[in-house]
Amino acid sequence: MDLQLDQLRALDAVISEGTFEAAARRLNVTPSAISQRIKALEDAAGRILVQRTKPVQPTDSGLTVLRLARQIQLLSGDTARELGDAHQPTDRPVSIPIAVNADSLQTWVMPALGRAAAHGVCFEIHREDEEHTTRLLRDGTVMAAITSTATAVQGCSVRRLGAMRYRPTANPEFMRTWFALGASAKSFAVAPVILFDRKDDMQFRLIRQYTRKPLNPPRHYIPSSAGFADAIRLGLGWGMMPDLQLRPDDALIPLDDKAFFDIPLYWQQWKLDSPALTMVAETIAAAATAALR
Repeated sequence: MDLQLDQLRALDAVISEGTFEAAARRLNVTPSAISQRIKALEDAAGRILVQRTKPVQPTDSGLTVLRLARQIQLLSGDTARELGDAHQPTDRPVSIPIAVNADSLQTWVMPALGRAAAHGVCFEIHREDEEHTTRLLRDGTVMAAITSTATAVQGCSVRRLGAMRYRPTANPEFMRTWFALGASAKSFAVAPVILFDRKDDMQFRLIRQYTRKPLNPPRHYIPSSAGFADAIRLGLGWGMMPDLQLRPDDALIPLDDKAFFDIPLYWQQWKLDSPALTMVAETIAAAATAALR
C-alpha cells in the first residue's frame, strides 16, 4: 500500500475531531481536501476506513490504519524536533493519547503529567477503568495506558508500576447507623453503597467475601473520583476508597481494619523508539515508585 503522510494525518484528525469540518480546521485545509485525502487513503487500502456518521467512527480496518497513522506521526514529530525542522519548530509539543483510570488521575498521575508537559508534550487523556484500558491500546486510540493487566497487548511493552490499596470506608455517623454491629451479610444487604459506574464491581467483590451470595443493596452512582470520595465523607454510603485519597483531617472509618484490596497497576505502551514516549514512561514510573505500594 502507498499510504501518504497527509492522508494518514487526515484520518487521525477526522477520528480525533469527530467531523470532516473540525478535522479541516485542525489541519488548516478545506473539508473537501480532507474528504479527498480520506478517499485516497481508502482507495490505497482497498477498503472503507471510516463510517461517515456524526461523530465519524473508524471501521475495524480504519482502527488498524489509525494505529499506524499515530505511530508515524509520533516518530515524525520526534524526528522533526531533533532536526529542528523549520516547518515544525523544536518547541512544538508532541501529542500523546493515554488511558488512565480515574483514581490514579485524581491522585498521583496528574503531577507526573505536569512534569512531562514541561518537556514539550501534550496529552489527550482517556478516562477508563484500569480493567478496560487495554481495549483502547488494542484499537489504537491511545499510545499508552495504565492498566491492571499484566499481559502485554500485542505490539506493546509492559512494566509493573505498583499497587493502589482500597479499603471499605464510611463516615462515623453512617457507621453508627448501618454497621453498629460490624460488617455482616445483614448490614451489607441494607446499607447504601457508592459505585463509580455500572462497571465498578469492587464493592460487590467485598460483599461476596463476607456473604458468599449476591445482594442488592441501595446504591448511588457517582462517576467522579473526587465526587466518589466526597460522597463517602458526606455519608451517602460506603465505598472502596483508595488510601491515596484519604486526607489528614478525614474522620473516615474502615468497615473492617483487615479488609482491603491491592489493585496492581501496569504501564503498557506501544513498542516504539520514541524519545517523547520514553520520557513520559519514565516520568510515570518515577511517580508510581513514590506513590504506590
